[in-house]
Amino acid sequence: MTLSPADPPHSTLVRVIGRWSLVALAVNNTLGSGIFGLPAPVAGLLGAASPLAVLLAGAGMAVIIACYAELASQFTQTGGTYLYLQRAFGRLVGVQVGWLTLLGRLTACAASVNLLVVYLGEFWPAALHPTVRLAIITLFIAMLAAINYRGVAGGTQVSNLSVAAKLGALGIVCAAGLAYLAGHAHVAVAPVRAGADDWLNAMLLLLFAYGGYEAALNPMAEARNPRRDAVFALFAAALIVGCVYFLVQYTVMGVLPEPARSVRPVSDAARVVMGRAGGVLVAAAALVSIYGYLSANMLTGPRGMFALAERADFPSSFARVHPRFHTPFVSIVVFAALLWGFAQFAGFAWNVTLSAVARLFYYGGVCVAVPVLRRRQPGAASFRVPGGWLLPALGVAMCALLMTRVDFSKSVVLLVTVALGLGNWAVVRGRRVAGS
Repeated sequence: MTLSPADPPHSTLVRVIGRWSLVALAVNNTLGSGIFGLPAPVAGLLGAASPLAVLLAGAGMAVIIACYAELASQFTQTGGTYLYLQRAFGRLVGVQVGWLTLLGRLTACAASVNLLVVYLGEFWPAALHPTVRLAIITLFIAMLAAINYRGVAGGTQVSNLSVAAKLGALGIVCAAGLAYLAGHAHVAVAPVRAGADDWLNAMLLLLFAYGGYEAALNPMAEARNPRRDAVFALFAAALIVGCVYFLVQYTVMGVLPEPARSVRPVSDAARVVMGRAGGVLVAAAALVSIYGYLSANMLTGPRGMFALAERADFPSSFARVHPRFHTPFVSIVVFAALLWGFAQFAGFAWNVTLSAVARLFYYGGVCVAVPVLRRRQPGAASFRVPGGWLLPALGVAMCALLMTRVDFSKSVVLLVTVALGLGNWAVVRGRRVAGS
């Protein structure tokens, strides 16, 4: 039986997100604070080969992006990863993925909120005072929530503007770096004898740096042409982010003698090629980048909760749509409140394990879902991954290999997340059995 990718009949969301706004959302959900510290650990693992590693990781992520693109081209509904895996493997897997993506988003955003205050402290030291910090976090989250509460168009405009600002600032740094290196010799970097473990660890780090774009697939019920535009947005965002990562890594490796020891490698490189103004520009770019990342997540995160409720996997109130603004206002308010609570805890050491396991789980699941949905919905996809099963199989193999590099020492958080998902599924299943 061919399943229809049409919207649920009761959805009152409005389709206002255009093609390039989807690109901006995908870039914003990927390009956050990590780029400002990423070059140092990658340089420490691989040395002069680190720019090549950035390209290889981008190619590896492109395999998974291609699988996402085929699945996204089959649906016009809200939900993204949760929707695809629920349709392919059933309600239990869908609920588990819903919980993993929700908690992963909340913890990653909470860490970014705290980092935003740290960077703001470079311009305004009083921001680091506990009382002022609390006020800034409260005001910042409330402002983003209010923008998205009043309409998806407002949240989209904020995302578009922040992408333009962050790419503009990083583009200036990269252009200045290339111009500087055109007239100066590359600095001599101490050689690094990188083994297989170093390459795998670097690939794990870089693949997660390339991740996050999948959240942009959540609000597809508000996209103008989701089946076509989602495919374009995924590949365009991957190309943009890949170029930025490569140019930043290349510049850092070319101008810093000990990039692995730098706490702020991009800022240090900017100071070399642009003077003190370069350091100020990077600090401002970091603020804009984190702001854009959080604004994009405030738009996409609540849509994940909305999708769960829309399919009766969460309480129905999360699926309520505002009669005037046509936004999932309950999900937005709850997501903002949860983010505010998580942001009060600056140290999330377990977030690394949670994000790593969650992403490897659903990235691998998305690759497996490609052939499954080809059988179940043979005519639904407007885009097909070339090579038959080759790329999906390669994506699964990459996820399995990288799973061996994950630190499971903090797996209690994963167990709690899985338990919450199982409990959620049991309640939903019990209600369905009772109602049948």
